[in-house]
Amino acid sequence: MLIQFGAVAPTLFLVYLLATLRLPVTLLTAALLQGAVAAVVTYKIGLASWWRPIQLLFPVGLLAGTALHLPPLLFLLLFLFLLGLYWSTFRTQVPYYPSNRRVWNEVRQLLPAGRALRLIDIGSGLGGLTLYLARQRPDCDCVGIELAPLPWLASRLRARLSGSAARFVRGDYEDLDFAQFDMIFAYLSPAAMDALWRKAAAELRPGAMLLSYEFEIDARAPDLTVRTTPGATPLYVWYF
Repeated sequence: MLIQFGAVAPTLFLVYLLATLRLPVTLLTAALLQGAVAAVVTYKIGLASWWRPIQLLFPVGLLAGTALHLPPLLFLLLFLFLLGLYWSTFRTQVPYYPSNRRVWNEVRQLLPAGRALRLIDIGSGLGGLTLYLARQRPDCDCVGIELAPLPWLASRLRARLSGSAARFVRGDYEDLDFAQFDMIFAYLSPAAMDALWRKAAAELRPGAMLLSYEFEIDARAPDLTVRTTPGATPLYVWYF
């Protein structure tokens, strides 16, 4: 939003310039100029690439929403939904990334048999992996931790309705003691991996595993890289 506010003055200048050249200027033109300026600023300050189309299309979407005369309550409900879904993504830089059943199966196969393990999915989202592991390994204590309230609530409801033994905690994994767990599964983002490694290296006990889907750790090469199919997104494994 600060970028959009900052783009107002350059946009007004460009609109004035077009008007002096006797070129047609409409609200749509102004919205496109505003979005283009904001997208350029986003690029220049080095934000993630996915912010550029958001900044580009935001003024146009705002204009379209105004033209449709949508009730203000709808925008409030949409804001509350997105807030509940993404919560503090602006701070953690970890958006909602759902994993899939093929990855869950690979995680299950990596777990040593005959041992009652404590497993945790940090940033567990809707709880798919945790619920799956609780079904496949009833001898294990399967936990998911999620900071955003809406996915956390959905995962709690799924566990209760299905009668699963999986447990879901709302909170920040940085507040956990990793020494409690035998396996940590993470599907976070590149921005979070250095901090995750520092915490894992300091707290995980010998014999524990750290698993990261898609994102590597610069400080240490993985001990094992698993791909569900050739060319598929990798699952990285570190043994302690």
